[in-house]
Amino acid sequence: MRASVSTTQDLGMPAIYLHLLAELLSTIGVDEKALLKRVGLDPVRLQSTDLRVSQSQASEFVTRAIIESGEPGLGIMLARELRLPLHGALGTAVMSSRTLAEALDLMTRYLTLRAPHLHVKRRQQDGQSIYAISCGIDLGPLQGFIMDAMLFGCASMGAQLTGSPVAGSSIQRRGPEPAYFHRFRQQIPIPVVYGAGEDAIVIPDPQLALPIRFSDDQLAASSKAQCEEALRLLTENAGFACRVRRVIETSHPFPPKLARVATTLFVSERTLKRRLQAEEASFQHLVDQVRLERAGELLQQTAMNLSQIADALGYADAANFTRAFKRWTGQSPSQYRNQESLPTTTTSIKRTPTSAMA
Repeated sequence: MRASVSTTQDLGMPAIYLHLLAELLSTIGVDEKALLKRVGLDPVRLQSTDLRVSQSQASEFVTRAIIESGEPGLGIMLARELRLPLHGALGTAVMSSRTLAEALDLMTRYLTLRAPHLHVKRRQQDGQSIYAISCGIDLGPLQGFIMDAMLFGCASMGAQLTGSPVAGSSIQRRGPEPAYFHRFRQQIPIPVVYGAGEDAIVIPDPQLALPIRFSDDQLAASSKAQCEEALRLLTENAGFACRVRRVIETSHPFPPKLARVATTLFVSERTLKRRLQAEEASFQHLVDQVRLERAGELLQQTAMNLSQIADALGYADAANFTRAFKRWTGQSPSQYRNQESLPTTTTSIKRTPTSAMA
């Protein structure tokens, strides 16, 4: 699994999904915060709907979660918790569609935003539309978890969209029925057939015309535009520096050491520095970008004092944090806190040579 993930474009997984999984673990007696920190993830940062977690960390967390909980059906359990608004702009676009067919078309086009390695292909056969879902690479233990969450989540969301389970629809699963599935069968609103040649959702063609309860043409247009922009940014920002930044953004403790990030991405420290340099980036500069953004959030959104913020950002004391903040923005943290918005962006941070975190 490591070779596949490390040599394939890593677009990450939305952090909010791991947050939901962590909440599930807490309900079945697993210390989810300790588990996240062992993987190097910050439990608080995972609550963000904007951040993404590297594929390697997501896979390690899911694998450990299954082992420590003794529950191989975590993917199905997560599917029950997925509500459309949690899927960001894609969820909003789907909810705002006119018909089930439009909603499924959006899911097919923009699935990369939520599950990058999954692909959907639709074909028609005997009066039915078959939405076959495949995975581009072998994700190891994460693959079965994601496929469970995806397929069973779609069954649940179909009922959310139309007001009731989609009559005549079913789920097809490859391979034999797993031993744990019988415990969840009654919780899934449509039939599930194992031993099929593919993983798919099957829907009678007439049902595709079902109206969506939350249809809103104006909201559908705006959220679809957001999906287009998000997809463009995600695919454009797929370089190595973006992967490094993704690890930095969600790391515990913060800021992470260069060696820890290199290990997470399955490269040597030397290779990490070389690949960043090839993209005209540096580890220190990426850390400082994230630090500035987090500093702005903490100053605007919390009542933490400067010493507490300095500690959260990995500084020895408030004085060091204040000097760094003034160097980045031209004003003190206190001056910024008294303003409504940050006058400069992370692009204003002067680039420093690639180095390990001081």
